[in-house]
Parts: sequence; C-alpha cells; structure tokens
Amino acid sequence: MKALSFKQPWAWLMCKGFKDIENRNWSTKFRGRIYVHASKSKTDMDKETLAFILKRLTNRQASEFMLAYTRLTFGAIIGELNITGCMDLHPSTWFFGKYGFTVSNPYLYEIPIPCKGMLNFFEPNFG
Repeated sequence: MKALSFKQPWAWLMCKGFKDIENRNWSTKFRGRIYVHASKSKTDMDKETLAFILKRLTNRQASEFMLAYTRLTFGAIIGELNITGCMDLHPSTWFFGKYGFTVSNPYLYEIPIPCKGMLNFFEPNFG
C-alpha cells in the first residue's frame, strides 16, 4: 500500500474524519487506500491557523482536537484513508488548494508506526 505525508495537525484531522479533502499543488489519478504519514514538520499554529481549523469543527470535534493537539505524533504512519477523487473546485470548507484529494473511510491507529516520509506517494519502509 502507498503512503502520503501530511503535516500535523492536518494528518490527525484527516484520520479522524474531521477534514474531508487534502489540498495539494499537484493533481493525481491515484484512487484507493493509502497510509497517512504524519511528517516530522509541524504546521505553525498561529492564531489565524487555529481559528481556521476551529471554525470548521463542531464543538465536540474542537474539544477533541484541542486535547489531542499537544500529543500529536510525528514521523510515523498514523492511519489510513481512501482517496476517492481529485478536484480543482470543491464546496468543502476545507478546500483552498489548487487541487483537492477527496477522501473517505478514515481510520486513526491506536499505535503509530515509526516511518520516514517522502514527497509524493511512496512505499513506506517499516524496517
């Protein structure tokens, strides 16, 4: 199975099913199940970014996010999801990229699997 790296907290939001589209500057024809790799780098959580995220979450989701934020995993496979499409326009409030990968059936692992990330889709090396 292929993997794709996401910065945190976006990786966690995707695996929880709170974020329904992944923004990228490149398109893909790939469809199917992938591993979600949480990269080692972290999104700077300035006030604007935090407000952007919280505005798109329900109260329950926002509470869960705020509790999880200080315990996010980096440099590991943290879950899986299906890529179902690639759009250049989408009504999701999460869409702001040149392209958006639509996703379904997210799953967050209880125990992350340490793994080095790469650019684009990649075959993870768990050894």
